[in-house]
Amino acid sequence: MTTDRPDSSPLRAVLLGCGDLGIRVGTALHAKGVDVTGVRRTVAALPPHIRGVAADLVAGAVPDLPADLLVITMTPDRRDPAGYRTTYVEAVRRGLDAVLRAGTPRRAVLVSSTSVYGDLEGELDETTAVAPQADRPQILLESEALFHAALPHGTVLRLSGLYGRPGSRLVQRVQAGDNPDPGRWTNRIHREDAAAVITHLLTMAADPADLYVGTDDEPALAGDVRDLVADELGVPRPESTGMLEPTGRRLLNARLRATGVELRYPTYREGYRAILRQQG
Repeated sequence: MTTDRPDSSPLRAVLLGCGDLGIRVGTALHAKGVDVTGVRRTVAALPPHIRGVAADLVAGAVPDLPADLLVITMTPDRRDPAGYRTTYVEAVRRGLDAVLRAGTPRRAVLVSSTSVYGDLEGELDETTAVAPQADRPQILLESEALFHAALPHGTVLRLSGLYGRPGSRLVQRVQAGDNPDPGRWTNRIHREDAAAVITHLLTMAADPADLYVGTDDEPALAGDVRDLVADELGVPRPESTGMLEPTGRRLLNARLRATGVELRYPTYREGYRAILRQQG
C-alpha cells in the first residue's frame, strides 16, 4: 500500500494508547513517511517524530482524530475486570468515535490478546472457536466485537506473551534458581517483532484478514526456555522434578506468516540471547 494520500500528502496514522508498543509502531511508520499522532494522557515521553495529543480516552474530552491508519494498543491501569472494561471497552469506544467523526481509516489494527483462548489446550489458531469463562478475556472479546462493528474491514491482532525488555522477569527467576513450571507450553513474541507485524499489516500491499494470531514460530516448553537462559548466563539449570506430559496451548502463526511478514526473533533462542547480550 502506498504511504501517500490521493493529494500526495503523507498518510496520517493515529495511535490510541501510545505506550512502548505504540511508540515502536509509530517510529516504524514515520520511517516510511507516515505522519504519526500518538494519543495518551501525558505526551512528554513521546519522541519528537510522534505528534502528541494529550487526551483521557476514559473521561476527558477527545478531539476529532483524522486517520488513514489506526492502531489501538491499550494498557489497563488496573488488572481487575473493572479496569479491563474501562480500558478495552469504554476507552476503545470513545477513541473509535473520535476517529470516525473525522472519517474512516483505510487500515486499522486492534491489539488484543491470546488470553481469549482461555483454558483451551493443544494447537490453536484463528479458526479456533473461543468462549472463555473468565471475566478479563470475555471483556477482550467484547472489545474485538466493538472494534469490528465500527470498522468491519479492520484487523484484530491477538498477541501472545510480549517480551524483549532488559531486566526480564524470567531471567531474574533463572538467576534466583526458580523452576517455572517446566512442563507447560509457552508462547511469546518479541516486542520488536510485534511492532513489525502491526506495521506490516497497516502497509502491506494486499488487504489483511480480519484476525491474526501474533506469536513467533515455535511454541516452547517453559523448561526449555529456562534452560537456554541458564546456559547463556553460565549458571546451573534449575532442577526439574521429572517431566510429565506437556500441558497448555501451542499457538500457530501460519496465517500471519503467509502475509510475508519477517520476524527478527523467530524463536525464543534468538530473542533471549539478544536480551542477554543487551544486559551484558
